[in-house]
Amino acid sequence: MIKRLFDIISSAIGLIITSPLFLYVVFLIKKESPGPIFYKAQRIGKNGKPFTMYKFRTMVVDADKIGGPSTAADDPRLTKIGLFLKKYQLDELPQLINVLRGDMSVVGPRPEVKVYVDMMTDLEKSVILSVHPGITDLASLWNFHEAELLKGSADPEKTYMEEIRPEKLRLQQAYVKKASFFFDIKIIFQTISKLFK
Repeated sequence: MIKRLFDIISSAIGLIITSPLFLYVVFLIKKESPGPIFYKAQRIGKNGKPFTMYKFRTMVVDADKIGGPSTAADDPRLTKIGLFLKKYQLDELPQLINVLRGDMSVVGPRPEVKVYVDMMTDLEKSVILSVHPGITDLASLWNFHEAELLKGSADPEKTYMEEIRPEKLRLQQAYVKKASFFFDIKIIFQTISKLFK
């Protein structure tokens, strides 16, 4: 209950504080390319329930039909403003709306697409999907700029599956097992620190 109350208050305050930036990003996206402002990503949430996760659109329209779900920093599908947004994690800002709605939490395992969830073992699902997915967690701190790690890869999807996903799953499970309100606060401060760095 404390976690949910914290999520509501922090996401509401976050949306109010960042509203000028929010509007400016909306303007830049519409100025550069036609199409929607948000990318509505289908993700799997707590207890395996699907939900729509909001992100600022960083790619050309219908990018998911051109390539896979993993995005490298040099992905040709990225728009100029999209490249900037991903570099500074600003494309994640609309997920505060998901937190306010109760689809997500500020801290929790990053939500995955169904194809990756289907690859999880029953044990991994029972742990990772037992809590609400979040904007940041231990895996996010470890792999803060995933797109940069995938940059230059001949096969970003293969690189993700072999070099990133196994450790990501381990850290997501580690977070759930250690989760507490004060641990969440620690992760939030570490995330903010990384953003400023």
